Amino acid sequence: MNTAVLIGRFQPLHNGHLALLQQALQKAERVIVVLGSAHQARSPRHPFSWQERAEMVKLALPEAERARVGFLPLRDLYDEARWVEAVRAGVQAATGKSEALLVGHFKDATSDYLRRFAPWQLLSLPRQHRVDATDLRAALFETEDLDATLASWVDQVPPSTRAFVQAWARLPYLAALKREWAMLKTYRQAWAAAPYAPVFVTVDAVLRCSNHVLLIQRGQDPGQGLWALPGGFLEPRDTLYQSALRELEEETSLRLLPDTLARALKEVAVFDHPDRSQRGRTVTHAHYFDLGERELPELRAADDASAARWVPIAELAGMEDQFFDDHFHMLDRFLGLTR
Repeated sequence: MNTAVLIGRFQPLHNGHLALLQQALQKAERVIVVLGSAHQARSPRHPFSWQERAEMVKLALPEAERARVGFLPLRDLYDEARWVEAVRAGVQAATGKSEALLVGHFKDATSDYLRRFAPWQLLSLPRQHRVDATDLRAALFETEDLDATLASWVDQVPPSTRAFVQAWARLPYLAALKREWAMLKTYRQAWAAAPYAPVFVTVDAVLRCSNHVLLIQRGQDPGQGLWALPGGFLEPRDTLYQSALRELEEETSLRLLPDTLARALKEVAVFDHPDRSQRGRTVTHAHYFDLGERELPELRAADDASAARWVPIAELAGMEDQFFDDHFHMLDRFLGLTR
């Protein structure tokens, strides 16, 4: 084949990923590595940027093979059909061809996307190494001795990945990620004894006014310091709409007449992808309000928010890697930011 495609998150690159890449290089003249979950804010699930992951891949290859590998960063779209088409379009734009050999491994149900690329050929390979990126990240975030942890990776990741992570750990990211990891672990443990896996119900408010949208900056983990939509968990005695209004007022001190907001409500959309929240399975109901052209109402951050701000819609696309969870995707759904 002229082109092979390898899809992954590579958080971080390990020997299983590298073995698949080497198989792809044997089968095709050129390999496109699709870097999933691109443009995300750093978090325990997404600690490395797509540029850092591309660098890990390049460093693991002999210099002669690096020129044969290209990279396609792709954001999470939380819509499999749309995501598959985005992969196809990106590969065709990079190669000028509509055909490719897809190389992959069926790890579990999350790998079913590999079946969605017909008529591309699929090279399904057995598991190459007993290693999992989730376990590597857990070790990284829980260690008190980084050198010892990286030494324990000797049979699991390429030497270049160990060297990269050692250098990366000196950057100002690891301490905050470790703090957030500990918070999330404690959060999940609190629900471990529940008779059923919990499904959380939340509400969010997308409030538009004069080509601005209302955002809050999160004051605590998870996602401390990231931009988000005002929202929170559904209260037992609230309707979804009541909860959305309550969270909007509590976090931004926004004071508008109930009739004003009722007239401004344009749509309610459900966001329920299983991986949208690191706290666990969380289904949110986003309420989209449009106040039209008027003076921007006054705001004051309160409750869980450290800041509240009217942000010009034209600036949102440039802030994609500063958003909590899938909140940029939610804004994109209503405002068409990536079209």
